[in-house]
Amino acid sequence: MANKSHAIEWLEKSYHDLDSAKILFEAGHYTDTISYILHQSIEKTFKSYLAYKNVPIVKTHNLIELYEFSEIGLDLNEDEIEFLAIATTYHTKQRYPSPHKRLPPKEEIKVILDFAIGLMESICQQLDIDNNEIKKL
Repeated sequence: MANKSHAIEWLEKSYHDLDSAKILFEAGHYTDTISYILHQSIEKTFKSYLAYKNVPIVKTHNLIELYEFSEIGLDLNEDEIEFLAIATTYHTKQRYPSPHKRLPPKEEIKVILDFAIGLMESICQQLDIDNNEIKKL
């Protein structure tokens, strides 16, 4: 049995992260901060699908694992799988200081941002959720 209201809760949180990432990107903010928020948005988008299916939410930050576990009806291509791999590193590499840390390039952030927007739109469409339902403040 589908749990649309639980999925909407996850998607609302995902949208908050995604909208924040867009605002920060447009303002020219630090890409390490934007990248971490983007990771969180993508993770919550996948977890919304699990919530919809009433499946226990997997405790992982690996976006490829979440994609595979969720058995989402999306057929991501090789480039999109690579976007998930890149975004997964945002959680692990951008979260804490390290001696050889680099800021993700703006061009890369833009690609992942666009991917995250498209992913959310696709999931909303699959779950028959109007984008306006998740844009609550």
